[in-house]
Amino acid sequence: MKAQAQVPIQVHYKGEIVGDYYADLVVEDKVIIELKAQEHLNKAHDAQLLNYLKATKIEVGLLVNFAYPKATVKRFVF
Repeated sequence: MKAQAQVPIQVHYKGEIVGDYYADLVVEDKVIIELKAQEHLNKAHDAQLLNYLKATKIEVGLLVNFAYPKATVKRFVF
């Protein structure tokens, strides 16, 4: 499978670039994977991944949190 790390993403708003960001992993140009190591995830982490999905038109994203003692995965479909 083709996987790319630190893929640049430009976020646009009303035709203007409002930010340059980097997705942790993009697999087969079909799934964005955001990796975290936080005690608790919050809505800002969800929003980050959703913004990446909107900006790239990729439909599926995974938010993976490697928190002790167990990793969790949240799946998003845009």
